[in-house]
Amino acid sequence: MERHQGFAASVLNKQDVADIERDACNARGAVLTMTSVAASGHPGGSFSSMEMYSLLYSVARIDPQRPLWPQRDRIVVSHGHTSPGVYAALAQNGFFPLEDAVAHFRQAGSPFEGHVERTVPGVEWSTGNLGQGLSAGVGFALAARMTGHGWHTYVAMSDGEQHKGQVAEARRLAVKEHLVDLTVIVDLNGIQISGRTSDVMPVDVAADFAADGWGVIECDGHDVRALHEAIAAAAGDGSRPFVVVAPTVIGKGVSFMEGEPEFHGRGLKPDEYVRAMAELGLEPELDRFRELREQPPVTMGLDVAARPLALRQSQGREYGADVVTDNRSSWGAALVDISRENPDMPIAVLDCDLAVSVKTNGFHEQRPESFIQCGVGEHNAATVGGALSASGVLTFWSDFGMFGIDEVYNQQRLNDLNEAALKLVVTHCGLDVGEDGKTHQCLDYVGAFRNTFGWRVLVPADANQTDKLVRACASMPGNVAVAMGRSKLPIITTTDGKPVFGGDYAFDYGKVTWAREGTDGVILTMGTVAWAAVDASDLLRTQGVSVGVGIVSSPLELDDEAMRRSMAAPWVLVAEDHHWRTGLWASVAEWAALHRPGGSVVVPLGVRGYSSSGAAAALYADAGLDTAGIVAAALKAARA
Repeated sequence: MERHQGFAASVLNKQDVADIERDACNARGAVLTMTSVAASGHPGGSFSSMEMYSLLYSVARIDPQRPLWPQRDRIVVSHGHTSPGVYAALAQNGFFPLEDAVAHFRQAGSPFEGHVERTVPGVEWSTGNLGQGLSAGVGFALAARMTGHGWHTYVAMSDGEQHKGQVAEARRLAVKEHLVDLTVIVDLNGIQISGRTSDVMPVDVAADFAADGWGVIECDGHDVRALHEAIAAAAGDGSRPFVVVAPTVIGKGVSFMEGEPEFHGRGLKPDEYVRAMAELGLEPELDRFRELREQPPVTMGLDVAARPLALRQSQGREYGADVVTDNRSSWGAALVDISRENPDMPIAVLDCDLAVSVKTNGFHEQRPESFIQCGVGEHNAATVGGALSASGVLTFWSDFGMFGIDEVYNQQRLNDLNEAALKLVVTHCGLDVGEDGKTHQCLDYVGAFRNTFGWRVLVPADANQTDKLVRACASMPGNVAVAMGRSKLPIITTTDGKPVFGGDYAFDYGKVTWAREGTDGVILTMGTVAWAAVDASDLLRTQGVSVGVGIVSSPLELDDEAMRRSMAAPWVLVAEDHHWRTGLWASVAEWAALHRPGGSVVVPLGVRGYSSSGAAAALYADAGLDTAGIVAAALKAARA
């Protein structure tokens, strides 16, 4: 058999079947050895999925010499704990030396981690948190359509994850978007950590997929010929996405492991290892690989970080000093401009039933084929967006802050881990969600991402800064969150009435913009309360108090020069529509602690508890974040 020709092009003869069966047997031995050398791992599920992995990585249209070849088929492994089986099958198909994976499995500094990681050649998405893989597969399948590359996406899944809600969200979106180049293979081994799936949480996998409109084929997951015929039929159907439901036996091939839940997540004892290798007809190799483990691995992790996309962009729009508008409308207008100025750029905008509120309806009218309506399915949308953004598609997802950040924190953490490039634009943040009340008050849009390592957070202060910031965000590398409120805001102006963020202003990540100068103290602020801080400075000036106002748009990356300037003042007041402990004040306090400038007192003025339902202006007044409240806080800081 010529390997890696794709399922449509391959026909298995008797020798091909025998070769893959031999590969699967040898891979089982490698799984036992690597989990025994590491003294941890998941051999049972690796065994039940072994024919599936050996077949997929032998037949799918991939190139071990070019693991990041743009036209390759995508193989997503959702049950990432079966990494030993994945690594063995990849190695057998030339992606890296098998000895390297066996010797260095689960070793610090090795790319061969306990759950599959995207940096391993041949692995498309880091998984392990169950229920993520199908959403990633949907994202890759959408990207195949949008980029025109036309690859096929295969998603390998376990049965234990099938009752997760995100899987259902992904199933439905795949059918709605008619993703005919998406094939799922489910390892139906009937076992999970706590015992039998029928006892833990019974799920009729075939019925669930069929109910959502998928084609369903069932076959023996250990019969290589039958499995090949099923996958080829599913991939070649062309009418709808298909699932191959493949009953298997956990621990297949070793008598005392077969059907036993304990081998889901434990390696073998020394005597068990010798016995198991004998049953497979293989020689024990623990001593040799323990010696190899003392040497450094030769396989290097891939650089999979999404590259910035080359965009054509105009100067942008400018809103006059007399304009009162919401930042979300400015965002929607900038998005339409980006789309119009880059007609050949694949752009995706994801929505969760809020397009009118988050102002992506203009893009929908302009590019309906690139607007992905995910319904009320935020967990799925976050992962779909991450996979899309990792595939050469400029991807925006816009939602309310509560849903795009708090609801899907784990998915955004995984986008960070996968080094995706999602542009998340969230509106209705903070108390500015107004009448929707406590349940919708996203008060941690900075604090949540503070706990990640790659996400950038941008918080625009008015419509002009929003326009410039959104255009810059589109060209930035990596994952970027843009957080804004709901209300219409005045355009922030200089003392002579010109827009602060108009004219020659260009957004520079991390740079603080000084809207007012002052010598008695400094107010650092961001987002929706920035205009009130400027208004408070002007009012204080009439009372003989000179206060500078620095508007921060990048609260996780502070401008050193601006911070030194702030800390030279007698006091610094930090005014923000955010949980007072985890937002801008935390960044300012952290900067001060790390740089030890001395002198200045840093005073927090943020949100100290969930507020009630009501008009945003009233909520800000109650929290002391309106003009009067900021004036009072500044005078108190000055007297301290």
